[in-house]
Amino acid sequence: MGTAAGTAWICRTCGNQYPPTPTPPKECRICVDDRQYVPAGGQEWTSLQQLAGERRRTEWAELEPGLFQLTIHPSIGIGHRGLLVRTPGGGILWDPPGYLDASAEAFVRERGGLAGLARSHPHLCGVLAEWSARFPDADGAGAPMWLPRRDAAWVLRPGDAVRWWDDRQEVAPGVTLIRCGGHFAGSAVLHLADAADGRGALLVGDTMMVLAGNRRVSFMRSYPMLLPLPERYLDALLAALEGVRYDRIYGAWAGLVVPEGAREVVARSAQLYRSWLTGAARDPDQD
Repeated sequence: MGTAAGTAWICRTCGNQYPPTPTPPKECRICVDDRQYVPAGGQEWTSLQQLAGERRRTEWAELEPGLFQLTIHPSIGIGHRGLLVRTPGGGILWDPPGYLDASAEAFVRERGGLAGLARSHPHLCGVLAEWSARFPDADGAGAPMWLPRRDAAWVLRPGDAVRWWDDRQEVAPGVTLIRCGGHFAGSAVLHLADAADGRGALLVGDTMMVLAGNRRVSFMRSYPMLLPLPERYLDALLAALEGVRYDRIYGAWAGLVVPEGAREVVARSAQLYRSWLTGAARDPDQD
Protein backbone atom coordinates (compact mmCIF):
# COMPACT_ATOMS: atom_id res chain seq x y z
CA MET A 1 0.00 0.00 0.00
CA GLY A 2 1.43 3.38 -0.99
CA THR A 3 0.63 6.55 0.96
CA ALA A 4 1.86 10.12 1.18
CA ALA A 5 4.44 8.78 3.64
CA GLY A 6 5.78 6.34 1.06
CA THR A 7 5.51 2.64 0.31
CA ALA A 8 4.68 -0.21 2.67
CA TRP A 9 7.70 -2.31 1.73
CA ILE A 10 7.55 -6.11 1.78
CA CYS A 11 10.62 -8.27 2.43
CA ARG A 12 10.96 -10.71 -0.46
CA THR A 13 12.60 -13.29 1.82
CA CYS A 14 10.08 -13.56 4.66
CA GLY A 15 7.06 -11.77 3.15
CA ASN A 16 6.57 -9.39 6.10
CA GLN A 17 5.25 -5.90 5.36
CA TYR A 18 6.67 -2.76 7.00
CA PRO A 19 5.10 0.68 7.68
CA PRO A 20 5.16 3.13 4.74
CA THR A 21 8.48 4.94 4.21
CA PRO A 22 9.92 6.80 1.19
CA THR A 23 12.75 4.29 0.85
CA PRO A 24 13.05 0.64 1.95
CA PRO A 25 14.42 -0.18 5.41
CA LYS A 26 18.13 -0.90 5.59
CA GLU A 27 17.46 -4.42 6.82
CA CYS A 28 14.58 -6.73 7.67
CA ARG A 29 14.38 -7.14 11.44
CA ILE A 30 12.83 -10.57 10.98
CA CYS A 31 15.51 -11.90 8.63
CA VAL A 32 18.60 -10.70 10.54
CA ASP A 33 17.49 -12.65 13.62
CA ASP A 34 19.19 -16.02 14.14
CA ARG A 35 15.96 -17.86 13.30
CA GLN A 36 15.84 -16.49 9.75
CA TYR A 37 18.40 -15.50 7.13
CA VAL A 38 19.33 -12.84 4.60
CA PRO A 39 19.96 -14.33 1.15
CA ALA A 40 23.53 -14.47 -0.10
CA GLY A 41 22.64 -11.85 -2.70
CA GLY A 42 21.50 -9.42 -0.03
CA GLN A 43 18.24 -7.92 1.19
CA GLU A 44 15.50 -7.42 -1.42
CA TRP A 45 12.28 -5.41 -1.10
CA THR A 46 9.05 -5.28 -3.04
CA SER A 47 5.52 -3.88 -2.69
CA LEU A 48 1.94 -4.93 -3.36
CA GLN A 49 1.96 -2.89 -6.55
CA GLN A 50 5.13 -4.53 -7.81
CA LEU A 51 3.91 -8.01 -6.91
CA ALA A 52 0.66 -7.36 -8.77
CA GLY A 53 2.72 -6.36 -11.80
CA GLU A 54 4.49 -9.72 -11.55
CA ARG A 55 1.11 -11.38 -12.07
CA ARG A 56 0.78 -12.84 -8.59
CA ARG A 57 -2.63 -14.36 -7.98
CA THR A 58 -4.48 -15.58 -4.91
CA GLU A 59 -6.29 -18.92 -4.76
CA TRP A 60 -8.73 -20.33 -2.20
CA ALA A 61 -9.60 -23.94 -1.45
CA GLU A 62 -12.00 -25.39 1.13
CA LEU A 63 -10.19 -27.82 3.45
CA GLU A 64 -13.23 -28.78 5.48
CA PRO A 65 -16.57 -27.08 6.17
CA GLY A 66 -15.91 -23.53 7.34
CA LEU A 67 -12.12 -23.63 6.82
CA PHE A 68 -10.47 -22.20 3.70
CA GLN A 69 -6.86 -22.13 2.53
CA LEU A 70 -5.32 -19.04 0.89
CA THR A 71 -2.24 -19.53 -1.29
CA ILE A 72 -0.23 -17.15 -3.47
CA HIS A 73 1.03 -18.11 -6.95
CA PRO A 74 3.90 -17.62 -7.59
CA SER A 75 4.63 -17.67 -3.87
CA ILE A 76 6.11 -14.76 -1.92
CA GLY A 77 8.47 -15.04 1.04
CA ILE A 78 8.61 -18.53 2.50
CA GLY A 79 5.47 -19.57 0.65
CA HIS A 80 3.19 -20.33 3.59
CA ARG A 81 -0.58 -20.48 3.35
CA GLY A 82 -3.20 -18.44 5.15
CA LEU A 83 -6.27 -20.03 6.70
CA LEU A 84 -9.71 -18.46 6.99
CA VAL A 85 -12.02 -19.76 9.72
CA ARG A 86 -15.68 -18.87 9.18
CA THR A 87 -17.67 -17.97 12.29
CA PRO A 88 -21.18 -16.48 12.73
CA GLY A 89 -19.61 -13.09 13.50
CA GLY A 90 -17.22 -13.07 10.54
CA GLY A 91 -14.00 -14.77 9.58
CA ILE A 92 -10.79 -15.19 11.54
CA LEU A 93 -7.79 -14.99 9.21
CA TRP A 94 -4.74 -16.92 10.40
CA ASP A 95 -1.16 -16.40 9.20
CA PRO A 96 -1.91 -14.27 6.10
CA PRO A 97 0.74 -14.52 3.35
CA GLY A 98 2.70 -11.57 1.96
CA TYR A 99 0.32 -10.58 -0.84
CA LEU A 100 -3.28 -9.37 -1.06
CA ASP A 101 -5.37 -8.58 -4.13
CA ALA A 102 -8.94 -7.52 -4.80
CA SER A 103 -10.12 -11.06 -5.51
CA ALA A 104 -8.91 -12.32 -2.12
CA GLU A 105 -10.59 -9.39 -0.39
CA ALA A 106 -13.83 -10.05 -2.29
CA PHE A 107 -13.75 -13.73 -1.35
CA VAL A 108 -13.68 -12.82 2.35
CA ARG A 109 -16.39 -10.15 2.00
CA GLU A 110 -18.68 -12.63 0.28
CA ARG A 111 -18.30 -14.93 3.30
CA GLY A 112 -19.13 -12.46 6.01
CA GLY A 113 -16.04 -10.27 6.24
CA LEU A 114 -13.37 -10.34 8.94
CA ALA A 115 -13.99 -10.48 12.68
CA GLY A 116 -10.24 -10.50 13.35
CA LEU A 117 -6.78 -11.71 12.42
CA ALA A 118 -4.12 -13.68 14.25
CA ARG A 119 -0.79 -15.30 13.52
CA SER A 120 1.30 -18.15 14.85
CA HIS A 121 4.54 -16.14 15.19
CA PRO A 122 6.43 -13.18 13.64
CA HIS A 123 7.67 -15.10 10.58
CA LEU A 124 4.13 -15.62 9.26
CA CYS A 125 2.58 -12.15 9.59
CA GLY A 126 2.69 -11.30 5.89
CA VAL A 127 0.42 -8.34 5.12
CA LEU A 128 -1.57 -8.68 8.36
CA ALA A 129 -2.04 -4.92 8.80
CA GLU A 130 -3.09 -4.52 5.16
CA TRP A 131 -5.91 -7.01 5.66
CA SER A 132 -6.93 -5.29 8.88
CA ALA A 133 -7.14 -1.86 7.23
CA ARG A 134 -9.42 -3.14 4.48
CA PHE A 135 -12.00 -4.38 6.99
CA PRO A 136 -12.48 -1.42 9.37
CA ASP A 137 -14.61 -1.77 12.49
CA ALA A 138 -17.39 0.60 13.60
CA ASP A 139 -14.85 3.02 15.09
CA GLY A 140 -12.83 3.24 11.89
CA ALA A 141 -9.93 1.17 13.17
CA GLY A 142 -9.04 -1.92 11.23
CA ALA A 143 -10.29 -5.41 11.98
CA PRO A 144 -8.79 -6.54 15.30
CA MET A 145 -5.28 -7.97 15.06
CA TRP A 146 -4.82 -10.38 17.97
CA LEU A 147 -1.11 -10.29 18.86
CA PRO A 148 0.64 -11.94 21.83
CA ARG A 149 2.05 -9.51 24.37
CA ARG A 150 5.18 -11.68 24.70
CA ASP A 151 6.10 -10.84 21.08
CA ALA A 152 5.35 -7.11 21.28
CA ALA A 153 8.93 -6.22 20.31
CA TRP A 154 8.47 -8.06 16.99
CA VAL A 155 5.30 -6.25 15.86
CA LEU A 156 6.28 -4.38 12.69
CA ARG A 157 3.04 -2.44 12.14
CA PRO A 158 1.37 -1.61 15.47
CA GLY A 159 -1.75 0.54 15.63
CA ASP A 160 -5.23 0.99 17.05
CA ALA A 161 -6.39 -2.35 15.67
CA VAL A 162 -3.95 -4.36 17.84
CA ARG A 163 -5.53 -6.40 20.62
CA TRP A 164 -2.93 -7.80 23.01
CA TRP A 165 -3.43 -11.20 24.61
CA ASP A 166 -1.42 -13.33 27.01
CA ASP A 167 -1.66 -17.13 27.42
CA ARG A 168 -5.12 -17.93 26.08
CA GLN A 169 -7.72 -15.88 24.22
CA GLU A 170 -11.05 -16.82 22.67
CA VAL A 171 -11.42 -14.71 19.50
CA ALA A 172 -14.77 -16.20 18.42
CA PRO A 173 -17.04 -18.88 19.89
CA GLY A 174 -15.05 -22.12 19.85
CA VAL A 175 -12.00 -20.42 18.28
CA THR A 176 -9.19 -19.95 20.81
CA LEU A 177 -5.60 -18.75 20.67
CA ILE A 178 -3.19 -20.74 22.86
CA ARG A 179 0.35 -19.52 23.54
CA CYS A 180 2.80 -22.42 23.37
CA GLY A 181 6.13 -20.58 23.15
CA GLY A 182 9.18 -22.40 21.86
CA HIS A 183 9.89 -21.08 18.37
CA PHE A 184 9.18 -17.56 19.74
CA ALA A 185 8.05 -16.62 23.25
CA GLY A 186 4.62 -15.77 21.84
CA SER A 187 4.36 -18.65 19.36
CA ALA A 188 0.76 -19.79 19.28
CA VAL A 189 -1.73 -22.22 17.84
CA LEU A 190 -5.37 -21.61 17.01
CA HIS A 191 -7.77 -24.22 18.41
CA LEU A 192 -10.98 -24.92 16.49
CA ALA A 193 -13.29 -26.81 18.83
CA ASP A 194 -15.81 -27.83 16.15
CA ALA A 195 -13.40 -28.75 13.35
CA ALA A 196 -12.58 -32.30 12.25
CA ASP A 197 -16.23 -33.34 12.60
CA GLY A 198 -16.32 -32.07 16.17
CA ARG A 199 -13.09 -33.76 17.28
CA GLY A 200 -11.18 -30.48 17.30
CA ALA A 201 -8.25 -29.20 15.25
CA LEU A 202 -5.16 -27.04 15.69
CA LEU A 203 -3.80 -24.50 13.21
CA VAL A 204 -0.12 -24.46 14.12
CA GLY A 205 1.89 -22.40 11.63
CA ASP A 206 5.31 -23.71 12.54
CA THR A 207 4.93 -23.46 16.31
CA MET A 208 5.19 -27.17 15.65
CA MET A 209 6.01 -28.23 12.10
CA VAL A 210 3.87 -30.80 10.30
CA LEU A 211 6.41 -32.88 8.38
CA ALA A 212 6.30 -34.60 5.00
CA GLY A 213 4.26 -37.78 5.17
CA ASN A 214 1.76 -36.14 7.55
CA ARG A 215 2.55 -38.59 10.36
CA ARG A 216 5.01 -36.53 12.43
CA VAL A 217 5.62 -33.05 13.73
CA SER A 218 8.80 -31.39 14.94
CA PHE A 219 9.84 -28.55 17.23
CA MET A 220 12.69 -26.16 16.42
CA ARG A 221 14.01 -22.74 17.36
CA SER A 222 14.86 -22.26 13.69
CA TYR A 223 13.81 -24.48 10.82
CA PRO A 224 15.94 -22.86 8.05
CA MET A 225 18.98 -22.56 10.33
CA LEU A 226 18.42 -26.03 11.89
CA LEU A 227 18.62 -24.79 15.48
CA PRO A 228 17.04 -27.26 17.93
CA LEU A 229 14.50 -26.32 20.58
CA PRO A 230 15.76 -26.85 24.15
CA GLU A 231 13.96 -29.49 26.18
CA ARG A 232 12.53 -27.00 28.71
CA TYR A 233 10.75 -25.13 25.90
CA LEU A 234 9.40 -28.38 24.48
CA ASP A 235 8.03 -29.22 27.94
CA ALA A 236 6.29 -25.83 28.15
CA LEU A 237 4.81 -26.25 24.65
CA LEU A 238 3.35 -29.65 25.50
CA ALA A 239 2.02 -28.38 28.84
CA ALA A 240 0.15 -25.56 27.08
CA LEU A 241 -1.80 -28.16 25.10
CA GLU A 242 -2.68 -30.39 28.06
CA GLY A 243 -6.45 -30.77 28.23
CA VAL A 244 -6.99 -29.29 24.75
CA ARG A 245 -9.17 -31.62 22.66
CA TYR A 246 -7.88 -32.02 19.09
CA ASP A 247 -7.55 -34.81 16.55
CA ARG A 248 -6.30 -32.92 13.48
CA ILE A 249 -3.44 -30.47 12.80
CA TYR A 250 -3.12 -28.04 9.90
CA GLY A 251 0.45 -26.94 9.21
CA ALA A 252 1.84 -23.78 7.65
CA TRP A 253 2.11 -25.03 4.07
CA ALA A 254 -0.41 -26.46 1.63
CA GLY A 255 -0.75 -30.22 1.93
CA LEU A 256 0.75 -30.46 5.41
CA VAL A 257 -1.97 -31.85 7.66
CA VAL A 258 -2.23 -34.59 10.24
CA PRO A 259 -5.77 -35.73 9.39
CA GLU A 260 -6.48 -37.80 12.50
CA GLY A 261 -4.86 -39.10 15.66
CA ALA A 262 -3.00 -35.81 16.01
CA ARG A 263 -2.66 -35.89 19.80
CA GLU A 264 -0.90 -39.25 19.60
CA VAL A 265 1.26 -37.98 16.73
CA VAL A 266 2.42 -35.04 18.86
CA ALA A 267 3.22 -37.31 21.81
CA ARG A 268 5.22 -39.78 19.71
CA SER A 269 7.01 -37.01 17.82
CA ALA A 270 7.97 -35.25 21.06
CA GLN A 271 9.34 -38.51 22.48
CA LEU A 272 11.43 -39.09 19.35
CA TYR A 273 12.70 -35.49 19.30
CA ARG A 274 13.56 -35.62 23.00
CA SER A 275 15.46 -38.89 22.67
CA TRP A 276 17.82 -37.49 20.05
CA LEU A 277 18.09 -34.08 21.70
CA THR A 278 19.19 -35.55 25.02
CA GLY A 279 21.37 -38.33 23.62
CA ALA A 280 19.10 -41.10 24.91
CA ALA A 281 18.60 -42.44 21.36
CA ARG A 282 21.19 -44.79 19.87
CA ASP A 283 22.30 -45.41 16.32
CA PRO A 284 23.65 -48.98 16.26
CA ASP A 285 25.76 -48.19 13.20
CA GLN A 286 27.71 -45.60 15.21
CA ASP A 287 27.89 -47.18 18.69
